[in-house]
Amino acid sequence: MIEVKNLSKHYGDQIAVNNISFTANDGEILGFLGPNGAGKSTTMNMLTGYISSTDGQALINGIDILEEPMKAKKEIGYLPELPPLYPDMTVKEYLRFIYDLKKCKLPRNTHLADICKLVKIENVYNRIIKHLSKGYRQRVGLAQALVGNPKVLILDEPTVGLDPSQIIEIRTLIKKLGKSHTVILSSHILSEVQQVCDRIVVIDHGSIVADDTEENLSKALSQEHKLIAQIEAPTQQVFETIDTIKGVKKIELLKERPDSVNDYLIETDEKTDIRRELFEKISQSGWCMLGLKTQELSLEDIFLKLTMGESIKGFKNSAKEGEQ
Repeated sequence: MIEVKNLSKHYGDQIAVNNISFTANDGEILGFLGPNGAGKSTTMNMLTGYISSTDGQALINGIDILEEPMKAKKEIGYLPELPPLYPDMTVKEYLRFIYDLKKCKLPRNTHLADICKLVKIENVYNRIIKHLSKGYRQRVGLAQALVGNPKVLILDEPTVGLDPSQIIEIRTLIKKLGKSHTVILSSHILSEVQQVCDRIVVIDHGSIVADDTEENLSKALSQEHKLIAQIEAPTQQVFETIDTIKGVKKIELLKERPDSVNDYLIETDEKTDIRRELFEKISQSGWCMLGLKTQELSLEDIFLKLTMGESIKGFKNSAKEGEQ
């Protein structure tokens, strides 16, 4: 578990991180998002002990990273955006070096073999790192983070520069690791966070502006209730019928097809659920409803709203509060 309590970092008069608090629970993959200059990298560096905080605490499995840095760092596997590799070493030499550096007590050959199998680098184990592709170097970087079997993994842009197939493999691996580790994943790739993470923390201008699941974020930010209905019927009659339903504010034809199976965007007021009445009216008219879904905000929409000044009253840290 990672606990961040009122953490701050000042550089003279400039505040890089301003009194932030959040928790990453055991077996959880937490997405850590923020625009450039938001304080994301500074926070990651404080969590891993690379820089000290001005105020507050960062606890790694209950160990204060400032008070007991060596003990806390044994609990952390860190993959920075640029993996700390020695290009003239072979993969074998490098991982053995990391093993010794971390003073790992696990059986060396077995432990390193298990890691190499997990990240799929057995076939390059004896190759020189500088001759490896970007994807394999990233895997080696992930392997060094796993040496010592740390309980906490902090991954900064783990798939940057990889090709699509490599990205899928690394994401799958991260999800697998999340079952037995606490993982903080920092990424600019919103689809990656969406696919991999259980919960999202968004930081902007040094402060946390949201902490919750993507679903709850979308609901909290959605001020308009919108449905997308796919209906097989004459277009004009659909407009006239839906317009009679109480609570409907606006109807828009999204996609028109020659077979009269069209998509409609239906905007309602915040208090009215029109789905049952909509289905009944379409059915009574002898038409066919082929699909109905809510139009929720994408993670990209959420991110833009949060980092462009849209606030959510009573929402920040709601995920944590709901667990209590």
